[in-house]
Amino acid sequence: MPGKQFDGIEASLLLCPRCRVAQPVRKRLLLCLPEGDKYEFVCVRCGSSCGDKMEDPPRPVRSLLA
Repeated sequence: MPGKQFDGIEASLLLCPRCRVAQPVRKRLLLCLPEGDKYEFVCVRCGSSCGDKMEDPPRPVRSLLA
């Protein structure tokens, strides 16, 4: 895709509902589904969930030497 600047964004700070301030987060795998993997962002300080993200599955690699 021309003009594409990046493939995806990874969160490093998110607003924590329990701490009520932006906190560093860890990305944790929740589910592996046919339509993609679901991840949860967890607050480093208190461990509460701050959000989630669906990632598309990787495309199969095609061999040019068939």
